[in-house]
Amino acid sequence: MDRKKTVYTICGMCTVRCPIAVEVENGEVVWISGNPHDKAMGQGLCAKGIAGRSLLKDTERPLAPMIRQGERGEGKWRIVSWEEALDYVAQRLKTVIDEYGAKAVLYSDRGGPFGELRKSFLKALGTPNYCNHDVTCAVSVNHAALSLFGFGRKGLNYDYRNAKHIVLYGRNMLESLRVKTAKALIEALDNGAKLTYIDPRYCVTASKATRWWKIRPGTDYALNLALIHIIIRENLYDQKFVQNWVKDWEKLAAFVEQYTPDWAEKETGIPADDMVRFCFEVAEDAPHVIFHPGWMRARYRQAFYEARTTYLLNVLFGALEVPGGLFFTKGPKEAGKKGLNPVGVDIPQVEEKRVDGAGWELPHINAGPGLLHRAFEAMRTGRPYPIKAYIVHRHDPLTGLPDPEAQVEAFKNLDLLVVVDVNWSETSWWADVILPEATYLERDDLLITQKGLKPGFRIRQRAIEPIHDTRPGWWIYLELAKRLGKGRHFPYQDIQDIWQAQLEGTGVTVEDLKKKGFVTLTDRPIWFDRENELPFKTPSGKIEIINKRWEEAGIACLKPYEPPSSPPKGKFRLLFGRCGYQTHGIWMNNPALHPYLRENRLWINEKVAQDMGLADGDWVEVANGTYQRRMRVYVTKFIHPEAVFMLHGFGRTIPLQTRAYQKGVADQRLEEGLLHVYDPAGGANALCECFVKVVPVKED
Repeated sequence: MDRKKTVYTICGMCTVRCPIAVEVENGEVVWISGNPHDKAMGQGLCAKGIAGRSLLKDTERPLAPMIRQGERGEGKWRIVSWEEALDYVAQRLKTVIDEYGAKAVLYSDRGGPFGELRKSFLKALGTPNYCNHDVTCAVSVNHAALSLFGFGRKGLNYDYRNAKHIVLYGRNMLESLRVKTAKALIEALDNGAKLTYIDPRYCVTASKATRWWKIRPGTDYALNLALIHIIIRENLYDQKFVQNWVKDWEKLAAFVEQYTPDWAEKETGIPADDMVRFCFEVAEDAPHVIFHPGWMRARYRQAFYEARTTYLLNVLFGALEVPGGLFFTKGPKEAGKKGLNPVGVDIPQVEEKRVDGAGWELPHINAGPGLLHRAFEAMRTGRPYPIKAYIVHRHDPLTGLPDPEAQVEAFKNLDLLVVVDVNWSETSWWADVILPEATYLERDDLLITQKGLKPGFRIRQRAIEPIHDTRPGWWIYLELAKRLGKGRHFPYQDIQDIWQAQLEGTGVTVEDLKKKGFVTLTDRPIWFDRENELPFKTPSGKIEIINKRWEEAGIACLKPYEPPSSPPKGKFRLLFGRCGYQTHGIWMNNPALHPYLRENRLWINEKVAQDMGLADGDWVEVANGTYQRRMRVYVTKFIHPEAVFMLHGFGRTIPLQTRAYQKGVADQRLEEGLLHVYDPAGGANALCECFVKVVPVKED
């Protein structure tokens, strides 16, 4: 008799973590859809989510623990038991800790809500050196929010569905997508909302926009300063909200006086009259407006100021804690309920200073996500102290961060490099040990809190048992903790023990969560009283234009604009991105997705192409430093003439990934010399401060 069941869980094909329903028959996954119990999600799912099934029987990924044979990067491996692999890692970690101290251990992952156990494991070891991928994503946005509101970017969310005007700066919401967010955006547009899209390149999101501004790359800060100038000059701002909640308002007003729309037109290429009309148009829709500060702002040296002034545009229009604007995210406490319990028990605080300088050498930088590029510099130099062991969990810095060759050079100073991952990553090829994690369809994870207007808890539960010799991450770290003498901090035998410990005292059971995949802790959305109760966490309790923490670190909160460098003759600023079925760097070898995009092409402006004698589909050589590769061009008027663009994630160098091997061009390898070029105020890598040479070539 056939056995059928539906498992409500959380997708793991990208970091969005959509709620999904997994149909299982006779122990096999037969279909994946959105979780119908989540009304905002519905049964729709993106191509990446549907392609999750193909992971299960894909043999071009690590399927059992492996220990390196020969030199790093040779690709010679010995398949071993979990017992041997974990004993090996634990012994090597002990050796490093005995000689250099626990602080010599560095760890990085993609971040996200499932990381609590991993962070507790590191804390139990005694190392402060946890980093996530945020240096190549939103760390500058996070610090921009922190400098204004006293909390990071996740303290605010966006009510797109009820917005009347949405403004996106390179936030390609319909391709680099969250399914629920994309649906909310489309619903808002159907209801008459306007969309302004600002990007040097056209995209699917731009195709739905009321206006697309083809801004000169790197000049978002100039645009924002001019918009603030107009809004103040024309008295378009919400004077009551500003009076109630903004400190040092007069300093902002004085600072932007010089940044007129006529000035900004010369910097950005956007007509001054268009800026003025735009401000009046948005003012009519305020406060139900959203200026998105950016999801992935790790592009320019002024990223902190780009994001900070974007947040300020929301503030000027009074678009905080209002339907159709930004709202404070609420957790169980705001719903009058107890939150999940921590999973680490009696773990002492780590007193060591971080190797990347976050929180001490750089006092304005939040120590939470860290600055991985600075940790690599310490790995290379041994200053302020050596890094000798590096554990990488479902993170691929050789794909995500610039200049992989410089990273590999730093790896030479490691005594141990361990990778925990579902897929082969570029980083795993250089590892000493690979510990293969089970796919998200084969593993349980920690329970997580869902913050928002209606907070609650969510569960990732396995749909099927692991097909290969892989294990869930929580099990791997519990086993390592036992071997390292830290098991007392994690008194759990299995995931059920962890879940029960997390839920104790909440009034919610595991069975409650399994029924729909989530539990909501309130029936009605929670809104704060925006007249009296907005919980800003700054010393003044208000939005602070001048933040003492940044000023004392020698970083001006109101920094004069600096024009971006123009490309040298014969070169272009390199931009990158993705389409709707790409997931960072892990999608390329997926059996279901790869056939739809076998190569990336170089977008180039049609006038520039004409001057170079290029037609659509012609071959060019793209080069910077020691890396040069050939690729076809896509000739279009829909990109700024100073820039070229390519999709990210190509140019894989692992021969075991036969579908993706050496297909296309790797943008991160063109970013030679950029590993330590970053936004000093916010910390993010300046990934687009890169100029590439493009030369027409003949190709057979």
